[in-house]
Amino acid sequence: MGDNDSIKRICVFCGSKIGARSVYTDVAQQLGKAIASHGIGLVYGGGSIGLMGVIADAVLKEKGNVIGVIPHALASKEFAHPGLTELRMVSSMHERKAMMAELSDAFIAMPGGFGTFDEFFEILTWSQLGLHAKPIGLLNVEGYFDLLLAFINHVLEERFIQTEHSRLIITSRHPGELLSELIRCKPLQKLPQVIDWKET
Repeated sequence: MGDNDSIKRICVFCGSKIGARSVYTDVAQQLGKAIASHGIGLVYGGGSIGLMGVIADAVLKEKGNVIGVIPHALASKEFAHPGLTELRMVSSMHERKAMMAELSDAFIAMPGGFGTFDEFFEILTWSQLGLHAKPIGLLNVEGYFDLLLAFINHVLEERFIQTEHSRLIITSRHPGELLSELIRCKPLQKLPQVIDWKET
């Protein structure tokens, strides 16, 4: 499994578009290459377009393992990738996110739109609630997430989250550096579970 034993598969949330600047594509390729070089498998949304397709292709080019998870309804719109190691078809977005989380040992959010934000904040919330202790990274390409990070700091200052919650996010502008930090910080100390889900 390469030089890493703690993270077998990493989930990457990213856009179904390539964005306005070529740097997003470049960094997606760099991240894919770094993931494969560490012997880590990729879990992602299963599409062949946008940054999703770029990172999947980058891992596959390096002979890495790629699992895509895509709802039936999006398979044609996002053009389900035909060349993956494994493509899992699911019934809903909820099932997609749950399966991606279950299959993965860590998470990285790259630049993307509402879907990427949704995936990132849901997995972050699950960590806040004590449902998992998997590391969560934000790849801040060319400062793409600067405003978001500033807003999260504002939320902290306004006391809607606690300091330990803001520290759940590991950030870097460089894919190799972020991946190394995620590997080094594993395992995280799991936060106290605030809800007993067996009682709900």
